[in-house]
Amino acid sequence: MTQSTEIQTEYLMTLHSPGAGPPQRVDSTLTIYHSSEGWAKGPKIVGTILAPTGDWLRATASGSLRVDARMTLRTDDGALIYVSYGGVISMTQANFERMSGGATLTSADVYFVTTPVFQTSAERYGWLNHVQAIGKVASVKGGAGSHVRYDVFAVK
Repeated sequence: MTQSTEIQTEYLMTLHSPGAGPPQRVDSTLTIYHSSEGWAKGPKIVGTILAPTGDWLRATASGSLRVDARMTLRTDDGALIYVSYGGVISMTQANFERMSGGATLTSADVYFVTTPVFQTSAERYGWLNHVQAIGKVASVKGGAGSHVRYDVFAVK
């Protein structure tokens, strides 16, 4: 078989969510992170992340993390957009320790890819209901001033 199609992307936005307190560690395989603020900025969407927002991270036997996340964006013109996504995070133990110690990691240090989908009744953003997106980490930081920031692209 030979490749018969090509994936192209269009930049939608950057999402930034600061850490909000200690995570909930349910057991060695499940950690839940909450955020109560953040922002989305892109050429067609500018807004804030509303609480509640959460990321459920499940550790796999191979050491990677499976992401299950939910958030709501309120755009600068008042529309609500629900965002949900899965994804995969994988990093070396050394980079995990660096991040836990307060270092900022980038996509060169960690594999962190998500698959956002959107839901809205706002006519202006209705096109998002028909988009499968992908996200890739821009930066992630642990410790004081912790955050996660990633760029989101529509798959064409």
